[in-house]
Amino acid sequence: MAEQTALPESTGATGAISAGPPTPAAPSPAPDKPDAAVVRDALAVGIAVGLSGFAFGVTAAGSGLSLLQICALSLFVFTGASQFALVGALAAGGNPYTAAAGAFFLGVRNAFYGLRLSQLLVLPRAVRPLAAHWVIDETTAVTVAQPTRRAARIGFTVTGLTLYVLWNLTTLVGAMGAEALGDTEAWGLDAASPAVFLALLAPMLRSTTERVTAGVAVLLALTLLPVLPAGVPVLLSALAAPVVLFLMGRRKRGAVTASPEKTTETKGGRDS
Repeated sequence: MAEQTALPESTGATGAISAGPPTPAAPSPAPDKPDAAVVRDALAVGIAVGLSGFAFGVTAAGSGLSLLQICALSLFVFTGASQFALVGALAAGGNPYTAAAGAFFLGVRNAFYGLRLSQLLVLPRAVRPLAAHWVIDETTAVTVAQPTRRAARIGFTVTGLTLYVLWNLTTLVGAMGAEALGDTEAWGLDAASPAVFLALLAPMLRSTTERVTAGVAVLLALTLLPVLPAGVPVLLSALAAPVVLFLMGRRKRGAVTASPEKTTETKGGRDS
């Protein structure tokens, strides 16, 4: 009696033998993050950044703004980098329109954050206008780091609420206490905003293009600062982005063009 031999599994085609690797398993969904952990992280960010509202209140008072104007900026603008840019330009004697333009262009980035957060949060239409007021660097950073939509909503809400309340309270305290502090420049509080902004920006500069763009922008701002009115160097430093992207694009196209020529030469050498 002939011995029976087990045949290999077929790949689906008649007579074909499976020789390939096994089909990889589907990726597992992102693990849930406990609500308490999300709240803890959001509170840490909200409290840490919210306390810098004190520095804004003092700096804004030193630039000549009234208490009502200072509090209105924090209540209705609520984007720290733009607020500091505005009062910094005014304190340096810059034109109010130029200062406002610089603050506006810094705040435009929040619109791009909103495009991403709208996909993650999927909030009801009625609350979107209110949520848009909290779309800033910190809420975006906390939200996009969450693994699920529930965690993203909790992170966004807790970060936004904590930061909004604390920022406005510390702004009020800083503006009211500015007279007791005296000269704000002697305390170095005018450097608080750049320090906080750089601390938030530095971890985002991951690629070579981003680092080069940031470096060129800094060089432009420092070079133009002594010769142009306050606020204008910040606006012109934005030209670093298209310049660097153009140069990097030319470099990549040159590398792609040179690569086929090199390959042709190699093949020709082998054929001969």
